[in-house]
Amino acid sequence: MSVYIDLKQKIKKKKAIITVMGLGYVGLPIALEFCKKGFSVNGLDTNLRRIRKLRKGMSYINDISDSEISGILKTKRFKVTADPKVLNVSDAVIMCVPTPLRKIKEPDISYVVRASKVLSRYLRHGQIVVLESTTYPGTTRDIMLPELRKSGLEMDKDFYLAFSPERIDPGNPKYSFVNIPKVIGGFNKRGTELGRLLYSSVIRKVVGVSNPEVAEVTKLLENTFRIVNIGLINEFAHLCHKLKIDVWEVIKAAKTKPFGFMPFYPGPGIGGHCIPADPVYLSWKARKVGFETRMVDLAAKVNRGVPAHIVERVGDMLKEKKIKFAGAKILLMGVTYKKDVNDLRESPALDIIEALKKKKVKLSYHDPFIPYLDVHGIKARSRKITPALLKKQDLVIVVTDHSDIDYSVIAKNAKVVFDTRDIFEKKKIKSENIVKL
Repeated sequence: MSVYIDLKQKIKKKKAIITVMGLGYVGLPIALEFCKKGFSVNGLDTNLRRIRKLRKGMSYINDISDSEISGILKTKRFKVTADPKVLNVSDAVIMCVPTPLRKIKEPDISYVVRASKVLSRYLRHGQIVVLESTTYPGTTRDIMLPELRKSGLEMDKDFYLAFSPERIDPGNPKYSFVNIPKVIGGFNKRGTELGRLLYSSVIRKVVGVSNPEVAEVTKLLENTFRIVNIGLINEFAHLCHKLKIDVWEVIKAAKTKPFGFMPFYPGPGIGGHCIPADPVYLSWKARKVGFETRMVDLAAKVNRGVPAHIVERVGDMLKEKKIKFAGAKILLMGVTYKKDVNDLRESPALDIIEALKKKKVKLSYHDPFIPYLDVHGIKARSRKITPALLKKQDLVIVVTDHSDIDYSVIAKNAKVVFDTRDIFEKKKIKSENIVKL
């Protein structure tokens, strides 16, 4: 029996054993969904803290509850381990390891390389391997495939390889792993079809493309679209401020047009892994082939400058109140990169904190998802919001608009509130002490 037919039957009958490499924001939800659909799944991670927590039925991701972990463990279909030997008894391996940026703003695919080396040692005849980690075009073909070939096995004869970009959106109650369409690209029709069949077991719609490079660039296009439009609206917001025009009202009016316009919103900067990193992966690869992504690079530059603009606006507000930066009491509301998640990756709040610390302000913060903060020289606990605390502050900055915050208390008791998210307008809270971005 051929590898293709054997794998196809195992997947259809849910007899395929799946191993997910990397149990972070992408890998853990994937592992759990395959378990829910009746597959036996191994969660492989080098982070022993994660493994201990999962074995105790504890979650470390906001979108996944402890009860969900405990329920999956009771099925006996989910096992977590740091032992890579589970790769050898797997039929499908889904790689979800980090792909961060280096300090010099270049791709760091060292996790993919290390994971591929480990997988190569345990790769066996009759497997399909899918890379989900966001990366530059050519990584699956030029980096991962050569490592797997060191096993002595031949792709499309002994095993199949494909790329499928992750589309997890932490904290999004509407779209989850199962109802976000999935893109998959193998090296040939059979590889793509096996990947499509595998994901179709848990996802409502799976779209096959002709090769891994198309799938890799699909993810980069999605987030390049976002960074360019966010850069545009952030720059537009700066202009509207200079013109003394409410940018939020402008956007609200513009989006009444039923065609040719899609609303994007300004804020304190961009964060998370995808939007700050993905376009940089694309521009880095473009330079390798002698192409300059001018629009992408400009958008990235504009967005990187937003936290500095926020601090500049803070300085103007303090000056108006005849308060110096040094010694000013400033409270940040929210430090995660987006609302209702416990994720600090690339959060613009961290850049704002660093800049304010250099100004020698007396800084504190409140975030229901981050009880303790240890970054950029600031070590502090999240402060409980009380009228007394708010009245002591010279300025309160809403950086992240978490749902579990009583904004009416802030509006009533803070001297000045700098709202970078337009949350007070959304909640219809009016106050003369609120300054909008």
